[in-house]
Amino acid sequence: MQNIPPIPSNSFRITVNLDYAEKRMDKVLLQALQNQDENAELKKMTRALMKSLFAKGKIMIKGQRARPSSALAKGTTYIDILI
Repeated sequence: MQNIPPIPSNSFRITVNLDYAEKRMDKVLLQALQNQDENAELKKMTRALMKSLFAKGKIMIKGQRARPSSALAKGTTYIDILI
């Protein structure tokens, strides 16, 4: 059974499933947001806006502030965007 972290209040969760590890999460997250249909505003995400969200500490993994250069492991990762 997988340990799924609680979703923070006032946030949007995106679940990323990878067949292999990625060295940087920013590209993977941008693509995942543009491919989802649950949040129209985040679907329009740009690189500049994503950079701003990272700088403000609004992108979290496991309750901790993520960095654009954070690596993503193979498997399922839950990324929360504070809105």
